[in-house]
Amino acid sequence: MKLSSFKVLIPALALPLPAFAADLELKIEIPRINAAEYHRPYVAAWIEKSDNTVASNLAVWYDLDMKNGEGTKWLKDMRQWWRRSGRTLSMPVDGVSGATRPVGSHAVSFKGNSKQLAGLSPGSYTLVVEAAREVGGREMLTIPFEWPAKAQTLSAQGKTELGKVGLVVKP
Repeated sequence: MKLSSFKVLIPALALPLPAFAADLELKIEIPRINAAEYHRPYVAAWIEKSDNTVASNLAVWYDLDMKNGEGTKWLKDMRQWWRRSGRTLSMPVDGVSGATRPVGSHAVSFKGNSKQLAGLSPGSYTLVVEAAREVGGREMLTIPFEWPAKAQTLSAQGKTELGKVGLVVKP
């Protein structure tokens, strides 16, 4: 018998496969604020599941330069992030935490197989970006999206502590 005459049938697995067929790009704008005492905002960006639990932390920007790690003291001012995820983390988190950003637009990108995205199952999610500033205000923006999906370009516009927040999902 010739090997070419054999057909191999592989049954479909009923197990969910990880959805790492897409990449994610996030742009966060920090607006210029005219204030007598201006401090860069602390910013947290994360992905929530449809039940509002945290699926993944993407970025946490805070004051890393304070002596004895005192910059972590004010992380709890980002109230939603702190309640949902922050208080269980030991800062700094490799690949997630970083220094506060100046006024301007800041981009962060993630490959589908990165630790931030590798665990996402197919479904509906929400990108959440929260900012809090000393002697300033707080603001939180949300952007619903599907994972994985065809190309998506989504955005939300802040009013005070955040400018435009953009999300691009690339298959």
